[in-house]
Amino acid sequence: MHFIVCIKQVPEGTEVEIDEEKGILKREGVESKLNVYDAYALEAAVSLKETYGGKVTVLSMGPLQASEVIKEAYTLGADDGYLLSDRKFAGADTLATSYALAEAIRRLPPADVIFCGMQTTDGDTAQVGPGIAELLELPHASYVAKIQGIEDQSIELEADMGDGIEELRIELPCLLTVTKELNQPRLPSYRLKKATENREVQIWDSKRLEGANFAYFGLDGSPTQVERIFPPPKAETKELWQGDAEELSRKFYAKLKELKYL
Repeated sequence: MHFIVCIKQVPEGTEVEIDEEKGILKREGVESKLNVYDAYALEAAVSLKETYGGKVTVLSMGPLQASEVIKEAYTLGADDGYLLSDRKFAGADTLATSYALAEAIRRLPPADVIFCGMQTTDGDTAQVGPGIAELLELPHASYVAKIQGIEDQSIELEADMGDGIEELRIELPCLLTVTKELNQPRLPSYRLKKATENREVQIWDSKRLEGANFAYFGLDGSPTQVERIFPPPKAETKELWQGDAEELSRKFYAKLKELKYL
């Protein structure tokens, strides 16, 4: 079986420079890490590979430094890795990102299951996974919290819809976005780190997606743009209150009224 996992490198902390003109984060040269939700997606794919056989391919898009999260994925059980890196991809909104990733997936060996984290910690839109599925015309499920198994070219799972759990059977190939409740990601393997330290990360520029509509790539191909992006202001003043629960409750209520939150 072939499992593809879409992963993303996201900023390590909250101190990130912003390109106010373009309304995007400056990612190059920033301390970064693997998006936490993607670690659960990768663990799901590697676990299924261990159960049913096959291989795991990871796919990402970003500056060249994003190859580091692909190398990290190798230490977690991934077999191959591809990075879409080209200035033409830069500044993409969720639709343009979905389009580029979908076009890359079309050029990879056919997948049985495509995994994505349910969202990223820098964007929090939860739109890219379903967007890829729609562009590839694949059945998909979001917020997958449990995978029962694969049988008869279909996968049984449970999706957490907030107000209830849906039990689903989806035909392969399909795309799934997963939650933190699905599993516990393994730690990087020192043995795999040594075994894969020279394993190549395939870098694809826009030319490798020949046949795709280049008008849909990057900032120019994004139908939506952020009007303004800025870090939240930091509160400089602090107040320390003392008293019993009833007195503190009155003070807290009065403060909320003063700040016009009530």
